[in-house]
Amino acid sequence: MSFSKDIGVDLGTASVLVTVKGKGIVLHEPSVVAVDSDTNKTLKVGEEARLMLGRTPLNITAVKPLRDGVIADFDLTEVMLKHFISKAAGNTLFFKHRVMVCVPAGITTVEKRAVEEAVYRTGAKEVFLIEEPRAAAIGAGLEIFEPCGNMVVDIGGGTTDVAVLSLGSIVEKESIRVGGNRFDEAIIRHIRDKHNLMIGERTAEDVKIKVGTAHLKSRNEKMEIRGRDIVSGLPKTIEIDSHSAYQAMEEPIYAILRSTHKVLERTPPELAADIMDKGIFMTGGGAMLHGLDVFLSEHLGSPVILAEDPITCVVRGTGLALEVLDSIQDTLVGSKKSS
Repeated sequence: MSFSKDIGVDLGTASVLVTVKGKGIVLHEPSVVAVDSDTNKTLKVGEEARLMLGRTPLNITAVKPLRDGVIADFDLTEVMLKHFISKAAGNTLFFKHRVMVCVPAGITTVEKRAVEEAVYRTGAKEVFLIEEPRAAAIGAGLEIFEPCGNMVVDIGGGTTDVAVLSLGSIVEKESIRVGGNRFDEAIIRHIRDKHNLMIGERTAEDVKIKVGTAHLKSRNEKMEIRGRDIVSGLPKTIEIDSHSAYQAMEEPIYAILRSTHKVLERTPPELAADIMDKGIFMTGGGAMLHGLDVFLSEHLGSPVILAEDPITCVVRGTGLALEVLDSIQDTLVGSKKSS
């Protein structure tokens, strides 16, 4: 009797989602590891580690081992993957699993090798890599294996991948290192420069979700935020509104627009016509920024549709890709067996 499993992993900058064949999505946790810097020992992984961000004593560091969609700290990524795959597979790590991992469309050969190596070291039998926009398109229910144009804008925590797909493959693509985290960083910078107030990542994310928008005409909210006054060093409370949040995020919003526009410009006319009929689909957590679909639609002159449950599109697509692995294996970014 075999206990090996087919496991799909959306290895994201902000969070990791894992799907197991026959079970669906079994894990969704932040990509954070808490480490004791004195002993170099891993203390917590995932949600428990995220709760420590900005609130740890000097000897404990909450680290995000992935940056801009790729591995920034190899050892901690391996620790995190082992923890999550073990948790998802029911602690059957000694059985060799087949694992498919999503990677940004613009990943380099060196970055690909780093992902494969990290997954193999968790005990995987075979590792397959699939581009995030292709997995996102499958997860969003697009008929990418038909001879027609489908367009996806996948906005993750660290990267935005834009791709046009037809007959199961990517025709045109663009990958930029702009995502949900860049929105948060822009908000932190704007509030520091305009209000002399230092805020943390979690507060910036709250601003993005509660008052942030990419389309000023459709939102005008206000909220109070607390931080540390740069001048006095004391705690301070200010009010922030949608207009200020939009000003903060304007640069990354327009970067996503430019990237999408470039891909549309390079798309063959017949496929472009299909896209105009069907619309452009947005997936990923960053796609949930208020008004982003309306903003892109107005500037591109095409319908822009937010996919159902955009955060899980990529991992759901990975699970579906595993089910048809034999027919798509030759087209995957990387596919090889452990030695």
